[in-house]
Amino acid sequence: MTPPGATIGIIGTGQLGRMIGVAAAQLGYRIHVYGPGPGPANDVAAAFTRGAYDDTAQLAEFARQVDLVTYEFENIAAGPLAALGDTPLHPNARALAVAQDRTEEKRFIERMGGRPAPWRDVPDRAALDAALAEIGTPAILKTARFGYDGKGQVRLASPADADAAWEAIGGQPAVLEGVVRFEHEFSILLARGRDGSTIGYPPPRNEHRDGILARSILPAPAGIARQWTEAAALAGRVAEALDYVGVLTLEFFASAEGPVFNEMAPRVHNSGHWTIEGAQTSQFENHVRAICGLPLGATGVTAQHVEMENLLGDAIDRWADILTEADAHLHLYGKDVARPGRKMGHVTRLKRAL
Repeated sequence: MTPPGATIGIIGTGQLGRMIGVAAAQLGYRIHVYGPGPGPANDVAAAFTRGAYDDTAQLAEFARQVDLVTYEFENIAAGPLAALGDTPLHPNARALAVAQDRTEEKRFIERMGGRPAPWRDVPDRAALDAALAEIGTPAILKTARFGYDGKGQVRLASPADADAAWEAIGGQPAVLEGVVRFEHEFSILLARGRDGSTIGYPPPRNEHRDGILARSILPAPAGIARQWTEAAALAGRVAEALDYVGVLTLEFFASAEGPVFNEMAPRVHNSGHWTIEGAQTSQFENHVRAICGLPLGATGVTAQHVEMENLLGDAIDRWADILTEADAHLHLYGKDVARPGRKMGHVTRLKRAL
């Protein structure tokens, strides 16, 4: 167990690191953040090391100043993290390597018995034509690495879109996915401790707009509830196979054939923000508990209805009105510049039984 008073190193300075930091402080830990520039996490950090994510010398120096390390997003190369040396890294570098490469991620999920959308590896332009012939259209071309929130993705309505799509992603290695017919989108969040103990959260129904999460709502409708067990079992197998420690998120489509795997995130997740007020223990607290070797907290829902809304771009201008709502809980991330699609904060609304 890592005792309170220790320092948790966080690679990344975004809002997820900020919320991990708030949860860590409640349990008596300090955070030290690392990144190429400051961000929302710096507002709650005891220390900051500036460095590129592939700067092994700076990563080694950072590791010497903390007791253990976690990360708040997966778009960092796994290889340079070897520079952390003997300082524990949770989740481990293998989990990061699998999740940050869509090709490897889909192959891994298939080995675990999961069902991804129909897909083909697209290492070059010629492979895209072959993939389209097999998958058909409509389809989505996604960069194999460094894509999130709809970035690095292009929809193809017909094979005639291939040249434009390939150019749009910069001619990078990619995967082609067939479009899935689904009723709902949902996510499975679990936390796995150092001792292998695991707890899971009820799945929210997720609504996306332009590839970005807009809302997460509980309780989930029956179409998701019927697929919860199968999806959660896959998440558990993934966590065990990776010897995972921390919060893990798998996103799914609820389809007529059962849960179809979409993406994996080796971290706390936007679709789990509802847990701060809507669950007995938030995903952020359970992440801290897991990586520090503490007992995991209960995950029951605290309200009859829970809805988390992302405040994207200039939606942040509604903050004063939101504060007049009796059952609304506002979280602003302290970002200075609002851009379309940028996550500026979120609000969670609870409806409790009378």
